[in-house]
Amino acid sequence: MSEKYKTFPQGTFFVTLTVVGWIDVFTRAQYCELIVENLNYCVEHKGMEIYSYVIMPSHIHMVAFAEQPLSLILRDFKSFTSKKLIEAISSNPKESRKEWLLHMFKFFAHKYGEKQEYQFWQQGNHPVSLNNLPKRFSQKVNYIHNNPVKARMVDEAEHYPWCSAYPLNRVKLVDY
Repeated sequence: MSEKYKTFPQGTFFVTLTVVGWIDVFTRAQYCELIVENLNYCVEHKGMEIYSYVIMPSHIHMVAFAEQPLSLILRDFKSFTSKKLIEAISSNPKESRKEWLLHMFKFFAHKYGEKQEYQFWQQGNHPVSLNNLPKRFSQKVNYIHNNPVKARMVDEAEHYPWCSAYPLNRVKLVDY
């Protein structure tokens, strides 16, 4: 793996977690809630600090810090949430795309030779170090908050409920 895609201890990074095939899974509140719960678990039990985040339909962006390499926390987060999301999709009687979604996650698992039955997340997180770069830090936070606006999902970032710009968001954030 290239050095530019690695995290290191006590690092603040901009990271992107992407669903395989850019499949738009996070269009249902139930699936976004699962992500929020698990981000908070990582904050409370794994030492991750989140400065900003957005859950878009097919990916998640965040600026986060950890004492240990952030990639270790994200690896566990992705492993756990992939199982929970597949389970939630499988058991959701209102999921109109259930068969298609499960087929696609199975397809990507086989395409990349994974040993598990389904693959939910793409490999890697493409971390961008923000240590000692306050201007880049601000740029990434603004990028995150404006993502749903640029996607024309809302007119103002504060109106998107799955974003740290939303006044009532429930992810435990660090003040900066």
